[in-house]
Amino acid sequence: MNGITTKKKGWIWLGILLVLFAICSYFVLSQNPEEFSPYDSESPSPTGLKAFYTYLENEIGMVNRWEQSPNLLPDKERRQVLLMVEPYFTPDTKTMESYIDFLEKGNTILLFKNNPKGFFDIRTTFVESMFPEQTIDDAGQTNFVGDIYSPVRIEPGGEDEILLSDQLGDVAVKRKYGDGTLIVALTPHWLTNQEILKKDHLPLLLSLIQEEGLNNDTIILFDEYNHGDIGTSSIDVYQDWFLLLLFQGMLVAILFLWKQGKRFGPILQPREETVRYSDESLRALAAWYLKGNAYQDSLSNQAEYVKYLLQERWGIPYSRDWKECAVFLHKKWKAKEDGKIDLFTYQLTQVLAKKKITKQEYLEWSKQLDTLRKEVEEG
Repeated sequence: MNGITTKKKGWIWLGILLVLFAICSYFVLSQNPEEFSPYDSESPSPTGLKAFYTYLENEIGMVNRWEQSPNLLPDKERRQVLLMVEPYFTPDTKTMESYIDFLEKGNTILLFKNNPKGFFDIRTTFVESMFPEQTIDDAGQTNFVGDIYSPVRIEPGGEDEILLSDQLGDVAVKRKYGDGTLIVALTPHWLTNQEILKKDHLPLLLSLIQEEGLNNDTIILFDEYNHGDIGTSSIDVYQDWFLLLLFQGMLVAILFLWKQGKRFGPILQPREETVRYSDESLRALAAWYLKGNAYQDSLSNQAEYVKYLLQERWGIPYSRDWKECAVFLHKKWKAKEDGKIDLFTYQLTQVLAKKKITKQEYLEWSKQLDTLRKEVEEG
């Protein structure tokens, strides 16, 4: 009788534990801040476009997000303007033909991308710039001041009209496609919440958007299709409550099998201490990163370690971001040219800001960070 009572008490406590776990999980999941990708028109984060989207919505009214394939772009009598801000991938031939067809029907596309090579047959050339701040001239030779982080400049075609340029080359051009117009600019960061009100970014942006003359009949579309599902995983399609229920079911199944005395996996003899290697934990951690495709976490940890070395060996403050470190690296990193250092810190900042990176990007940037680490340790 006592055995039955004890068994019932055990199940009661297990039920109470699961209920408490469910309540705690609900509050934890419901309080997680929403994460946004860079250049998302709904994102209030520093790298988002919500401020500019809201401004256009208040000033013009007809502003929407476009999340479908370009071959489904509406064919309306009213003129439409499609904003493509730093697309995450280069469209294939069929997708590009859909964009061109949209242009030839009398619409406008504004492409803001750091390097638009591969889009609309745009050609670019690499340049070396010490500082992002540049004096920018428009078509009327009016001077503006703005930051340009792009490592390239546009090579205009024979019929292209130059809209903006600096001392290094052309920053924005306009090209005709049938009855429509394509405008390409190298400055997607001007549209972000953290940059739009700095220097002359907003006047420069408005000059590009007003190039074809906006009015109350114009429809503006923010192209979110080209941002795709980058940075998300297959698990993101499920609701939090379903994932919580699934996890609880797995926990109950494990406890049930444990109670039944089921053994998980083979019985392994513990390894002797004499056969363990000094770097075994480091190898296990590296294998865990690779098998879990946690390339972004691994690269971030490597970058933080290099910044720690920079502070310890070269006196560069750890609190500085990579862009600010470039000035100090010019004096210390003798094996690399200043222009290449600027490009390195800028591109590294862009990679670290991504939510997810590929294995190829990880290997490339891990190698570059390791080169800098060796330079710091040996210098």
